[in-house]
Amino acid sequence: MKNLYFTVFFCFIFATSKAQSIPSPSEFLGYELGTQFTRHHQVVAYFEAVAAASDQVNISSYGKTYEGRTLQIASISSAKNLNNINEIRENHLINSGLKKGTPSSLAPVSVVWLSYNVHGNEAVSTEAALKTIYTLVTEKSEWLENLIVLMDPCINPDGRDRYVNWYNQVKSTPFDSNPIANEHYEEWPTGRTNHYYFDLNRDWAWVSQRETQQRLKVYHQWYPQVHVDFHEQGVNSPYYFAPAAEPLHEIVTDFQRDFQNTIGKNHASYFDKEGWSYFTKEVYDLLYPGYGDTYPMFHGAIGMTYEQGGSGRAGLSIKNEIGDYLTLKDRIDHHYTTGLSTIETVHKNSELLNSEFKKYFTPGKVKYANYVIDGDPKKIASLTSLLDTHHIPYSSPKTNMSVKGWNYDKQKNSTTSITKKAIVIDGKSQKNRLIQALFEPNTKIGDSVTYDITSWSLPYAYGLKAIATQEKLKNTIPYAKANKVNNTESKAYAYASPWKSFQDGKFLAALLKQNIRVRYNGKPIKNKEGKWTEGSLFILKGENKALKDFDATIKKIADNTNQKITPIASGFSEKGIDLGSNEMNFISKKKVGLIKSNNASPQGYGEVWHFFEQQLKYPITQIDLDRLNDRNLDKFDILILPPGYYRNITDSESELIKWIRKGGRIIVLGSAVNSFADSDSFDLESKSNLKENKNRNIPFSEIERNDISSAIYGSIYKVNIDNSHPLAFGYDQQYYSLKNSEKSYSLLDNTTIGRLPKNAKPVAGFSGSEATKLQSESLIFGIEYKGRGSVVYLVDNPLYRAFWENGKLWMVNAIFH
Repeated sequence: MKNLYFTVFFCFIFATSKAQSIPSPSEFLGYELGTQFTRHHQVVAYFEAVAAASDQVNISSYGKTYEGRTLQIASISSAKNLNNINEIRENHLINSGLKKGTPSSLAPVSVVWLSYNVHGNEAVSTEAALKTIYTLVTEKSEWLENLIVLMDPCINPDGRDRYVNWYNQVKSTPFDSNPIANEHYEEWPTGRTNHYYFDLNRDWAWVSQRETQQRLKVYHQWYPQVHVDFHEQGVNSPYYFAPAAEPLHEIVTDFQRDFQNTIGKNHASYFDKEGWSYFTKEVYDLLYPGYGDTYPMFHGAIGMTYEQGGSGRAGLSIKNEIGDYLTLKDRIDHHYTTGLSTIETVHKNSELLNSEFKKYFTPGKVKYANYVIDGDPKKIASLTSLLDTHHIPYSSPKTNMSVKGWNYDKQKNSTTSITKKAIVIDGKSQKNRLIQALFEPNTKIGDSVTYDITSWSLPYAYGLKAIATQEKLKNTIPYAKANKVNNTESKAYAYASPWKSFQDGKFLAALLKQNIRVRYNGKPIKNKEGKWTEGSLFILKGENKALKDFDATIKKIADNTNQKITPIASGFSEKGIDLGSNEMNFISKKKVGLIKSNNASPQGYGEVWHFFEQQLKYPITQIDLDRLNDRNLDKFDILILPPGYYRNITDSESELIKWIRKGGRIIVLGSAVNSFADSDSFDLESKSNLKENKNRNIPFSEIERNDISSAIYGSIYKVNIDNSHPLAFGYDQQYYSLKNSEKSYSLLDNTTIGRLPKNAKPVAGFSGSEATKLQSESLIFGIEYKGRGSVVYLVDNPLYRAFWENGKLWMVNAIFH
């Protein structure tokens, strides 16, 4: 008994000494936490210091940002658990049904993931992370016996440092709480977004950004049972925590709803003691799948957003509307409290969470048994790449067959022929809820007042044929991915390549970067090698004499871009034009500029920037609108005006309009189109709102809901296309467009390439009744000629959030065709 006493006493003394050796954030940083913002490299260093001093913390880097900053995650648990962490992780996946096998004898634990600072200028959450990890390992170790806590202290380091550096440069000493002071008004583009100005909290499902791509690899190693995304909102708002607002996606389970309520009540008990204001069940819903709360929710977790008042306006201190001072220290305390409260609740309910998590991944009743996707193999390959990222399994039909089910294009049940190159997604697999969220034809919306877009169905986004079946498809086999292209060596008169997808655009961009001369056919061609629809690419040996080894060079570029090319033996065609025809249009290498302005949407600007640098991989020059004089403009063939709201840009005597008249082309995206409407310089006309004085005689309490009748929240419309026009080469006569605005425009004479039909209605998503009326016979894609130049109108931005894959060819055509 005496020996046992000394053993326990020694362990207590040892644990106490270890805790005492762990530096607090203030001790490590050299300033009191909350008196200044901590730069990202200091955050990385502190987490590493805690791990070095504690046997309860492991630190690992899961990647780098675009600007080279470290992405870091901390695994926090008891020393015993960390010594067996890989075995615990395997057991967790096996017990959940996400991995086959037999778990070991180790007791199950629950997994909590805390994500901080996804929006860079919502900077308090990273400061709270510093305080939370310190308290967790020094004061709350008993909670860690049945938990693995994963902490990502900063999801968006590039945005955070952009904000912190700006704030430190402009703030008064020590700070100015006056809300009109400069330190409370960030400069464009603000620190909210990442390097390419993408909102990482909208990217979980689409995985377009490097930070998301690397983070999800770790997420799918763990599948936490609880995931919290820490945010900030307006300065005058109280604290928000779950339960979430309506609409909740219909796949959210009763248990997930109930446990959000359990966690919320625990938070409320702490906030009530302090007299802190808070609200629940308002504003922040669970519908759109790209959030840091919904994406985990659709993976069985209790996904939650916590919102502290402040954001980029608050700085170190700001006086709010009731005359109180909101300080960084206050904001830290609130996030710190909900973080610890979350961990405490999970600790107390670990067994229940483990049991319910397993139920979530047990296949049950589903809306559709299979989703069958068919179409262009390159588009299929692009989709399967996304499915692989989300660990969604798929197979193939054994043969060509007919399938009965909901036809996405016809918007009704029908029998449809599919090829054996299609993919079949099992709607009853462990991922059935995520699959339903991403693939169902039309999301059920319980409340039309929502926080984001309301439709995103991937078959429409990828331009693929889809059928959702009630009965499970038989005779499927494992999907055989195509081998990487390795074109055969040959000696050819020319090489041809089809023009059907964005992948073909990447090939063209690679050719032009190497100064290779390329043409496209303005009329169909049939030769012994095949049939070539308009827009197909032709590389003629006789026009590329400067290449030392023509055949080997073209093969190398094609192989590097995974593009199948066809050697053409003769310029003589069996039908249609010959390869020497005047209808074989030369594609010149274009010098492209992206117009930068404080009036641009940062996200819209970043979508173009990212598209060129990371997707198309074609050079683009960023140039400020104020520097567009006659000398600079002459250096560009194409200018792109990103979404935004611009004044006086169409003034008839402006340098930009003169450049267009001389032969320049400007591509105008999304909301920027409105700056060209109803001006003296252009023919484009906006359509007037059909419902004036819409709030007359409406009770005040109903005004917000009445306003949505004139709004569109990301709905999908079917567009009629003139695919004989070069702007539409590669498209069918119908195209599905994601519409994010109620703005509409009258058709152009003879140069309307994409239009909505009369009385058009969305095929998916919410579109208010008055907004829907405005869409009837409205312009979606068109060109207006001015002198020797032109303006290309892309009313629905096809680069939106980089996930509308089938829209990207519009941009390539606008540049090169």
